[in-house]
Amino acid sequence: MMSQNINYHQLANAVRFLAIDAVERANSGHPGMPMGMANVATVLFTKFLQFYPQDAKWHNRDRFILSAGHGSMLLYSLLYLCGYSDINIDDIKNFRQLHSKCAGHPEFGELAGIETTTGPLGQGVATAVGMAISQKILAQRFGKIFNHKIYVLVGDGCLMEGLAYEALSLAGHLKLNNLIVLWDNNSISIDGKTSLAISENIHLRMQSFGFDVSRADGHDFAQIEQVLQNCQDSTLPTFIDFKTIIGYGANAKAGSEKSHGSPLGEAEIINARNNLDWQHQPFEIPGDIKQQWLQFGNRSADIYQDWQLQYNQLHNKSELDQLLNKKFPDDFWQKFSSFQNDIINQAQTQATRKSSWQVLDFITKNLNNIVAGSADLSESVLTKTANTTAINVNNFAGNYLHYGVREHAMAAIMNGLSLHANFIPYGGTFLVFADYCKAAIRLSALMSRQVIYVLTHDSIGLGEDGPTHQPIEQLASLRSIPNLLVFRPCDSEETVASYKMALNATNQPSAMILSRQNLPFLTKHSQNYHCGAYVLFDVANPQVTIIASGSEVQIAVQVAKILSEKYHIASRVVSMLSFEIFRKQSAEYKQQVLPNNTLKCAIEAASYFGWHEFIGNDGIFIGMQSFGASGKAEDLFKHFAITVDNAVKQILTKLQ
Repeated sequence: MMSQNINYHQLANAVRFLAIDAVERANSGHPGMPMGMANVATVLFTKFLQFYPQDAKWHNRDRFILSAGHGSMLLYSLLYLCGYSDINIDDIKNFRQLHSKCAGHPEFGELAGIETTTGPLGQGVATAVGMAISQKILAQRFGKIFNHKIYVLVGDGCLMEGLAYEALSLAGHLKLNNLIVLWDNNSISIDGKTSLAISENIHLRMQSFGFDVSRADGHDFAQIEQVLQNCQDSTLPTFIDFKTIIGYGANAKAGSEKSHGSPLGEAEIINARNNLDWQHQPFEIPGDIKQQWLQFGNRSADIYQDWQLQYNQLHNKSELDQLLNKKFPDDFWQKFSSFQNDIINQAQTQATRKSSWQVLDFITKNLNNIVAGSADLSESVLTKTANTTAINVNNFAGNYLHYGVREHAMAAIMNGLSLHANFIPYGGTFLVFADYCKAAIRLSALMSRQVIYVLTHDSIGLGEDGPTHQPIEQLASLRSIPNLLVFRPCDSEETVASYKMALNATNQPSAMILSRQNLPFLTKHSQNYHCGAYVLFDVANPQVTIIASGSEVQIAVQVAKILSEKYHIASRVVSMLSFEIFRKQSAEYKQQVLPNNTLKCAIEAASYFGWHEFIGNDGIFIGMQSFGASGKAEDLFKHFAITVDNAVKQILTKLQ
């Protein structure tokens, strides 16, 4: 129980008032949550959380995820007090300023103790579920050397988000007893009391998911310690309801939305200092309090040293190192080249989703750091291979997750898998449902995580399912995300090349945009896939440059041949495999591929948005100007005039 010679109230005050003072100095931020949860965080960090600031990325550390990322100063205060070397008092004072490590919401990569970027509510808890799954996989494969827990602090807002429902439901299904959810139950949201919008019984909801549910007064140190102690050996994931007062210690703003998202103000800070017996200047931490915090920060040193010995004695340490350091086997790329040549030699007419399956089959056979999955579409998006085994409550040695109809959770959980142990996760759904994944895809890109999104049924070419399932604007939406690679291959050869680039892109997520319908294998005049766009079919002194991606490249080839052979209009075809990679090429290469003195015509069964960059004001776009329709694929392409005849007609008209 609580050590008698430690003043936990003052330890918590150190956390609380660093947050108050930083928000006040910045004149921006969220002081209320750190004030209310300081006691819980103090007990967690001083008595339960296993971490070692001298090696902030220790593989067996407990993870602490601040899903309620608006309360970022809670985390920054704890990292500073516990002695993390990359944060000092000046960083705290510089909270929310340009180039500050202490950003408005925790940003992965800015400080070693930040496990994931949080802020969009619900993302943190879903990412934490991915981390908990990752820990289970490591423990199953490599033994009890991996026995840490994942703690995630959520607010009322996190639990309102649909993403939290999805992720916590899966966590309960998998009985992730290494996951401990700490609910800051202050009953306040930005608009006021949460009763304005929610009245459900959260305890019953969590119990229905399969969680062990308990509660405690979030300001009572003894209760906090007892409830955290009780869950350490739980056989189920744990959900703890900590009843707190937002803005705890203030007078007028305590328990009010007024302490949520704005500074307290000088008068309220004076009141809080008096109420909580903290008579120190802003940012001043008494020496004895700071020293005690540093000692608590170092309390896992012996555990850390013992773990290092166990780690070095593992019989399969080389396999583990390969996984954790994201290193491929020495002969992997040699095998990949051989596989790539086999695909080219087969020259098959097939859907690129089928070509993707062939690549994934090879990858899952030859790499141990892949975690595959799908949002209940395994047989449609072809993500399950002969080398994948389903992960379930009785088998975490597998490498395939059935996410259920939970696209958003799938994407966020994959971020957790990537962050926790450097797994390379891939997950599949239909391209149109990328909208459900968008927020998590954005965070993949923001955090530079190597996550692969397998997105099939990429156009009106999927046919009879109609406009609700036919993506139109999704390609443009994905291409608008910074640091995301979007590949839309035209055949099996380009599909293999796309995966090769995705596997080499260690600091970027990738989206594979794949067809349902069969596509012909195209003969190529060049193989500059790595340039993002290249001249696939060429002629001397072209007058017209026809640019296309995916299933429309075959249309472009036919158009070029008709123009050249029937109308004697020299026309080349450019396959636009990836906007993002092509943009990075030299000006000379871009001019070589898309010469200024040619008429540009782009063909893509999607929105025009984004193509202006390549075809200019005088160019032609053959594509979608509306939503799709239900019908056979071939009928739809004719109906929307994405045809050889229409492209030829428009080019001839433009050249007149």
